Amino acid sequence: MEIQKKRKLIRYANLLDQPIRLSPFLFSRDFFLWAILGLIGGTIAGVYWIALETVTHWFGVFKGWEVVPLMTIAGLLAGLVIHFIGDPGEIHLIVNNIRFNKGKLNPKNNPSMILSSLLCVASGGSLGPEAPLVQVTGSTGTWLGKMLRLKGEALRTYSIAGMASGFTALFGAPLGGSLFALEILHHKHMMEYYRAVIPALVASCFSYVVFALIVHLGLGPTWDFPSYTYGGIFDFGFAALVGIVASAVAWLFIYCTKICKKLFEQKPLPIYVKTTIGGFLLGWISFYLPITRYFGHHEINELISQTLTWEVLVAVLLFKILAISITVTSGWRGGFIIPLFFVGTALGLLICQLFPGLNITLVIVSCMAAINACVTRTPVSTTILLTVLTGFGHFVPILIASMTGYFLAPKIPFIHSQLKDTKE
Repeated sequence: MEIQKKRKLIRYANLLDQPIRLSPFLFSRDFFLWAILGLIGGTIAGVYWIALETVTHWFGVFKGWEVVPLMTIAGLLAGLVIHFIGDPGEIHLIVNNIRFNKGKLNPKNNPSMILSSLLCVASGGSLGPEAPLVQVTGSTGTWLGKMLRLKGEALRTYSIAGMASGFTALFGAPLGGSLFALEILHHKHMMEYYRAVIPALVASCFSYVVFALIVHLGLGPTWDFPSYTYGGIFDFGFAALVGIVASAVAWLFIYCTKICKKLFEQKPLPIYVKTTIGGFLLGWISFYLPITRYFGHHEINELISQTLTWEVLVAVLLFKILAISITVTSGWRGGFIIPLFFVGTALGLLICQLFPGLNITLVIVSCMAAINACVTRTPVSTTILLTVLTGFGHFVPILIASMTGYFLAPKIPFIHSQLKDTKE
């Protein structure tokens, strides 16, 4: 009994020696800082989206042949912005800076990125606002981290959390946006930056709420696909087979982009000359196939609602791939994730035209997943994003298609800075 009393006294004495904790929970200063970063990121994304919709509405009055001079002039103006204000870079540079520049994204490039991307996306370029939003919100994370005098992994974590808030605002999926910000940094080891997982999730949740309030975003899928009914175990096989076909189309896009890049780099031209040429070519493609204009956010629903022949779908598929390639390589600013989803939609509709009886929603979503995973090497986040964006409630077929596209991707990634030792 005496021994037990002595043990209790020692235990109580040890408890008294411990520092007093005001909160027994995991709430801390860091949580509120991540939340503030998410609120800032969501506000930036909301304001940018409203500005993009406004400018798009202004440019939308130009129809028919008028889109050719419009997009040519827009390309010239975007090139002049980049030439005089500064080159904001592309997704390759963002990934490179996060991995090899101590996680620093330079905020001084934001004015050039915002202005040039508004001109490029709103006039009808085949790239979306993903990359501009990620650059701006990610650099905001860097700025906040520097204000807090953070260095090393701590600073990189804030940059990644800022990127996640930008992805989430656009896609409306906090989990998918957070994982995408991590997964796109390295195609083999997504958890290399595991410290950023919780900060990214917290920032994403707060960003989503603010963005939804600003743009009056509702819950529910973005694209109106027909309802899917599970057809049995063979649906998984169909998802894999469709993923193989979609991966071949992804390879076509990659090679098309490489060819366009070689053509634009044959002679050293000022950036505003390249963007002007790109705008001229994109204008003619948009004139002959108006459905290929813009990055696909609204056009995917338009494509699904139409009844097009297989010949028209082949033309839409090929010229959309060409339009994205020209947009990427001519210096126009934007991201290619949603445009790749549009390509997957066109391919899925084409497959269903050639092979009637297939479940159209299963085929389209599988094509979207495989193409994006093959190009960006993000099978996990792609699966989650498409589950939210399409309302496709069955997770496994999308994952099978995504993994098919991932394992059939070329050894050298499309985003070269995803290579383990690349420091270009």
